[in-house]
Amino acid sequence: MKKVPSDFLSESQSIEPPEEFIHFAQTLADAARPIAHKYFRTPLLVDHKADASPVTVADRTIEATLRDLIAARYPNHSIMGEEMGGDTSSEFSWVIDPIDGTKSFICGVPLFGTLIALLHHGTPTLGIIDMPILNERWIGTNRNATLQGRKISTSGLTELSNARLFSTSPDMFADSDREAFERLSAAVRLRRFGGDCYIYGLLAAGHCDLVVEANLHTYDIMALIPVVEGAGGVTRTWSGDLLSANFDGRVVAAATPELLEQALTWLK
Repeated sequence: MKKVPSDFLSESQSIEPPEEFIHFAQTLADAARPIAHKYFRTPLLVDHKADASPVTVADRTIEATLRDLIAARYPNHSIMGEEMGGDTSSEFSWVIDPIDGTKSFICGVPLFGTLIALLHHGTPTLGIIDMPILNERWIGTNRNATLQGRKISTSGLTELSNARLFSTSPDMFADSDREAFERLSAAVRLRRFGGDCYIYGLLAAGHCDLVVEANLHTYDIMALIPVVEGAGGVTRTWSGDLLSANFDGRVVAAATPELLEQALTWLK
């Protein structure tokens, strides 16, 4: 695996979460799985939030269940979730996206996941991507990433012209963002759409090389950062800044720092 230059290391890479937190995060993912299975491909009432994004009883039930477990185990930790809000003001805080890819979920597509992140002073130190229907789980701690318990690494690709680029949907890009994404797309080997959080797992495991997205929220990305960076990749905003809770919604994840630099050139 290619060594990441020090100027591309995120602040989170100096922090490793205690094993206790890693085990507990897996307990949370285990608790979410049967709920997702219960409601998947069943008749569901779909509500729409203020931003027009869909939400179901599955989203709400998973988040409520995980919140109860966290509050019982770590009452001093803060919690932020997609459906019930919250904050990351405590020394340790949990960020939850109960179903990342609700549109896929309600359409019967199994490429949705539960995202669980642990932040230390606002910096992600632990992330889980759990795919309940596919029975796949990524765990990242910034220095290490695993898939099904097996250590993984990114592809190590450094040439943009050979890159495999993923994004969840072209609909997430508007105006100048769309123009920038099209410029970058023209410079890579191929591009594919679809997958939500799953594509970040594919990047961490070496199956694609770049993920570029926009219009994301804190709960969409915090769990993905340790997975990608633990596998040797890099995550940044389109401006090249570290991703934080107040980022602008635009994300680049790359297999290597060299690939990141080239992608940022086209996006800028």
